[in-house]
Amino acid sequence: MTKAATLGQLKESGYRSRPVRIELRDNLLTKVRRGEGVFTGIVGYDETVVPAVENAILAGHDIIFLGERGQAKSRIMRDLTKLLDPEIPAMAGCEINDDPFDPICSACRAQIAEHADETPIVWLTPEDRYAEKLATPDISVADLIGEVDPIKVAEGRYLSDELTIHYGLIPRVNRGIFAINELPDLAERIQVALLNLLEERDIQIRGYKIRLPLDIMLCASANPEDYTNRGRIITPLKDRFGAQIRTHYPTTTDEEVDIMVQEAKPLDVGVPVHFPKYMKEIVAELTHQARRSPQVNQRSGVSVRLSICNFETVGASAVKRSVRLAESEAVPRISDLEAVAASTLGKIEVEALEEGREIDILTKLIRQAVFAVFQRELRGEAFSELIQRFDDEGLVVEAAAIIGSEEFCRQFGDLKGMARAMEKLEAGESPATTAAALEFICEGLHLGKRLNKTPTAAGARYGR
Repeated sequence: MTKAATLGQLKESGYRSRPVRIELRDNLLTKVRRGEGVFTGIVGYDETVVPAVENAILAGHDIIFLGERGQAKSRIMRDLTKLLDPEIPAMAGCEINDDPFDPICSACRAQIAEHADETPIVWLTPEDRYAEKLATPDISVADLIGEVDPIKVAEGRYLSDELTIHYGLIPRVNRGIFAINELPDLAERIQVALLNLLEERDIQIRGYKIRLPLDIMLCASANPEDYTNRGRIITPLKDRFGAQIRTHYPTTTDEEVDIMVQEAKPLDVGVPVHFPKYMKEIVAELTHQARRSPQVNQRSGVSVRLSICNFETVGASAVKRSVRLAESEAVPRISDLEAVAASTLGKIEVEALEEGREIDILTKLIRQAVFAVFQRELRGEAFSELIQRFDDEGLVVEAAAIIGSEEFCRQFGDLKGMARAMEKLEAGESPATTAAALEFICEGLHLGKRLNKTPTAAGARYGR
């Protein structure tokens, strides 16, 4: 069908306008009836955060998301646009997306009075109806609400004329969703300017006798640490949010793995990358160990971005080795974990008493993560025959990120007695996956105090 281009055509089409909260509610109910989800790429929130968000939307509430960094708060707010209609009509040329059937600004009312059904209209997409602002202390009322435009005054308009106003970001997203990230960083006097918007649903600019009943859903995010210390949300404003929803980090390593695999940028360099399951779990477990460590500042949080960046870094280390040694496949190994220092130390904050010991703390966390995964994946495996070879034959294994897969495997010779363990680790027949599994086993036995490990210039040496 041809879309209406004028007010008259819109009337003939039978279109009916809805407030944005009713629109969100109706579209959510439609998805619920169809059994469809609203949020994509949000892992681990199905039983906690998502139901609370759905209830808030159905109740028509403004929402504040409270959680540490890297808990998908911004993504959830952006995903709310999926509940908006594909297109809605608005007055052509209007800065505040006026509804053609119920314009709130004087310029649009004058235009309709002059052109009647010939008044031109445009169509807005969900992207046109969403705006996001990171709160900073230097934001002004003019940025968010609006200000008198001196150029318009100089053109001859009176100060009392509504047309002298230059609208801020919030009025320009009228009939849509406005999101503020890190709300506590907004100066208190600016927070006061939002009170009318949340309660009376209008705005006031420079004491003008003007009332613009904006149709907006307001969302905000805040970090619990900032919520009480670096900044604060003034009590009247906090009271006006209908729903405060607490987000959280993934509760299991499986959820952490799903997120980092989903979000990591693929390494498309012409070399296939095979990331063993246990190596993914080690990367995820490292983040979980950091979140539990008393040596890491938990008030600032340990973001999921730590897992994603470490996953990418370990994969990059494996790719570099495979390219340098002309191997046909890149498989991350334990020795590649040395590379995560660059992607970890900037994302965790150690406690004040531990400053200067970041590398030691990270090394400890990596060892804990590897041993935890080793115990989960290879529970019940004794490796007595392998240990006996270290004792009786004096077996010594050199491990380093620069050692090729076949060269590493040759150090072991016969893998007698290890078939079940290699099957559990899905090592297969590939030298690269076999080498990764063998190094994982050696490291696990070392952490279990059954093998010695001596640092070398290139990496490490396992033996008895």
